[in-house]
Amino acid sequence: MEYLLLRLYGTLASWGEIAVGESRHSAPYPSRSALLGLLGAALGVTRDDDGGQQALAQDYRLAVKLLSAGQLLRDYHTAQAPDSVGKFRYRTRRDELVVGRERLGTILSSREYRTDALALVAVHAEAGARWSLEQLAEALGKPKFHLYLGRKSCPLGAPLNPQLLQATGFRQALNDYAPGELLTGLPAWDGESRWLPRADVSRYYWEGEADAFDPGPDFDPAEVQTLIRHDQPLSRRRWQFQPRREQLWLNREVG
Repeated sequence: MEYLLLRLYGTLASWGEIAVGESRHSAPYPSRSALLGLLGAALGVTRDDDGGQQALAQDYRLAVKLLSAGQLLRDYHTAQAPDSVGKFRYRTRRDELVVGRERLGTILSSREYRTDALALVAVHAEAGARWSLEQLAEALGKPKFHLYLGRKSCPLGAPLNPQLLQATGFRQALNDYAPGELLTGLPAWDGESRWLPRADVSRYYWEGEADAFDPGPDFDPAEVQTLIRHDQPLSRRRWQFQPRREQLWLNREVG
């Protein structure tokens, strides 16, 4: 089968979890909604394009190999915003500050980020997918909209380096992918291993059962953990998500 592989690295990343009240948490690895949003931004699919958003949500399966979760960073965040006035919509930040200046209030929140996190992502297209993997790869190379890692304040820290690979499953595709060095021209003593330490295990997250992962002889089903994440887009227009099942396997050999 064919897979699209890409690399995600940034000085800051924020992979949103369920947000309640003032706390905005981040998972240690990319969420499905964030990855689909990345693909949608590259293609130029707007949030009010219900058909395009549904195609992204239904036509692709994803897997992640987490090489480094990075360090947790918390930010105490304040912002001014007006309260809602019936059905009136503030179209721009200027509208909020000028038109809504009489209704301005202060919003306080605690936001989490991951610093120097590194992950590899594999994308598989279902039969009849609206966009082929070749089209996705081309769009990631020349994106229509700005690409970021969860939040607009988290730009890419290295090229995505999208590649198309043939593999028997997610595991082989992720292990065969060679994105290259994050930064070139560094002296040997100042290479990636110094400022981007890797974990002693590689974490694999994927959708579907073990056969979609291509387990291999060292794979023990008893070591697989099933996770529930609320990151399957239901409506981008209303910002609604639904739960989905995801598999996690820890590989004791660093890949």
